[in-house]
Amino acid sequence: MSDNVIRMAMVGGGPGSFIGPVHRMAAELDGRIRLVAGAFSRDEGRSKAAARGYGIDPGRAYGDYRQMMAAEAVRPDGAQFVAIVTPNHLHFPVAKAALESGLHVLSDKPATATLEEAESLARVVADTGRLYGLTYTYTGYPLVREARALVRRGDLGDVRKVVVEYSQGWLSDAVEKTDNAQAAWRADPAQSGLGGCIGDIGVHAFNVAEFVSGLGVTRLNADLNSVVPGRRLDDDCNILLRLGQGVPGVLVASQVAAGDRNGLRLRVYGEKGGLDWCHEQPDVLTLNWLDRPTQVLHAASPYLSPAGRGPARLPTGHPEGFIEAFANIYRDFAQAIGLGQGLSGTAVPTIHDGLRGMAFVARAVAANGAGWVDL
Repeated sequence: MSDNVIRMAMVGGGPGSFIGPVHRMAAELDGRIRLVAGAFSRDEGRSKAAARGYGIDPGRAYGDYRQMMAAEAVRPDGAQFVAIVTPNHLHFPVAKAALESGLHVLSDKPATATLEEAESLARVVADTGRLYGLTYTYTGYPLVREARALVRRGDLGDVRKVVVEYSQGWLSDAVEKTDNAQAAWRADPAQSGLGGCIGDIGVHAFNVAEFVSGLGVTRLNADLNSVVPGRRLDDDCNILLRLGQGVPGVLVASQVAAGDRNGLRLRVYGEKGGLDWCHEQPDVLTLNWLDRPTQVLHAASPYLSPAGRGPARLPTGHPEGFIEAFANIYRDFAQAIGLGQGLSGTAVPTIHDGLRGMAFVARAVAANGAGWVDL
């Protein structure tokens, strides 16, 4: 293996996992990272089966993540960072153990299961000096980064309103009571944490709204619901927001919007016009101007800013999607490791974003139906 290839271990992502293979494909897309080890399952046999499926040495597949970290630490070709792709309740203990073992961490969202864990993790990140990033995937899309640059440049004028929605319909029935493992852990407070829909996709909506607008949420008014009878966590969220500079906002997230697939949409309105980006058409950014015709920007076009052109991998007109957006975050993270630099000069979400997301979830759940509260 080339000396400039960053070696990755994975925790989670065993047989039947959806997100584990996505992380692996994204990480290795640019040839900058190689998966070399993993604790893919608590069952060592299943972990070794996953390793064979990933095409890595089953001898570097473990049934316990602490055992994996100890073994990799003494290898000259040991892993340099850990990707965490487990249910939420394991994010904190795995990240803490990895950071304290001297490994960098790139974790699936949310950062932890509770705000208290996120605060503890932030202290561990600071104490160890290791890199910690989060795969808030939608920040990796070229036109989301272009939208952020456009707002920062002042093209829209002062921001006046932010509207973000994320609608899915796959939990419209009580599928967690069937053999659907993905639904089962998300509906279990012991594995998911405080929030259901709000912690699963609501944090994505919250993150992309702050990422693009450049404004932090300061207050919120939450209405969280469990629509499907017997469900213990929320599956539908309607939240009024107040962002920095007093800017009003709306966040809607639902997993019981029957018929919807993965409907993330962001609109940011300023004095001069508004932008509109939709995940189901990620290679298009629409600008609706107050006093001139609508403008449609296409991914990878030469007229985009460096922030929008840089992440593009194919010529304009060739669709890029979820894997490529994931891969942009992995590429930026690998470059930071390779250069021995921090993440402040990149677009990789950090522990700061993790804390913001968990504060949002915790405050919305605690203050559900109580009116306006400070974040």
